[in-house]
Amino acid sequence: MSEKDMTNDVSPPVRLGLLLIPGFALMGYAALVEAFRAANTLSGRVLYEWVHVSPDGQPVEATNGARILADARVGDRIACQMLFVFAGGDPRHFHDPATYGWLRQLARGRCAIAGVSGGPYIMARAGLLTGRRATIHWEHRPLFVEDFPDVALEHGLYVIDGPVITCAGGTAGLDLALALIARDQGDDLAARVGEWFIRTTPRDAAGPQRLSPAERHGTTNHIVLHALARIEAALDQPISREAIAQDCGRSLRQMERLFHEHLGQSMAETALALRLDSAAHRLRTTDAPITQIALDCGFVSAAHFSRRVRQRFGVPPSALRKG
Repeated sequence: MSEKDMTNDVSPPVRLGLLLIPGFALMGYAALVEAFRAANTLSGRVLYEWVHVSPDGQPVEATNGARILADARVGDRIACQMLFVFAGGDPRHFHDPATYGWLRQLARGRCAIAGVSGGPYIMARAGLLTGRRATIHWEHRPLFVEDFPDVALEHGLYVIDGPVITCAGGTAGLDLALALIARDQGDDLAARVGEWFIRTTPRDAAGPQRLSPAERHGTTNHIVLHALARIEAALDQPISREAIAQDCGRSLRQMERLFHEHLGQSMAETALALRLDSAAHRLRTTDAPITQIALDCGFVSAAHFSRRVRQRFGVPPSALRKG
């Protein structure tokens, strides 16, 4: 069936707006858009159509360097039923009152707004998430919680709170798209689209974004996992080994034996590695000063931090930031 014939269906297609913020994450964008494209193809009808929007109407570059042409600019009348906001990298870099105002205007006009990956951060800056349930990609979570404490942030893949939708991005974009297709077009088509993309097992909206602690650390020992949780919860102000052992109901000697047995290293080595990994992540994904990142990850000085980074990664903190 030709594209022209497909448009003859009596039901008008659902019109989607795709707002691309510079540095958006391509994976989350592709997972969503490709699912709607597949719904059109598999149904033999144009169920969805979309328009690409950028803040200034110019092409937008994703984090991997790919550039996508824009059909419209922020402020244009695009008459969409739902607008997706795609962002990535460090969404705090983006400051555009015109975009925030336009998002609020669309929301008042009963257009559903959906943020993907770092998109929820843009929505929160526009004031669209105040008092709402939401989620965001786990790498943006610490800064989001700090900047928007009035948002009920959850850990799931996506959250649909009425006309306000948030999605963690990545492959969770496909999960959200399938949920929307099922809502609009029925479970059968959504299942067929899932199979099209080799997704045979549906994931619940509240499903985890990351591996479980046991999977991440390679151990199922509940005492070690409890200790690791205590360490990860206090990276900025490291807890003493003695305090962790007491909290776990074990002696320090017993705890050290468990860490060597299950993780192959001491408690101190494990804690330092977790702090350095957290710091490296912040260097790659934020523009916070190196000294501030060092302090936030429990290091007493930038010099001490730099030495430890070199020992673990073989490069200075500035090189991690450039990467």
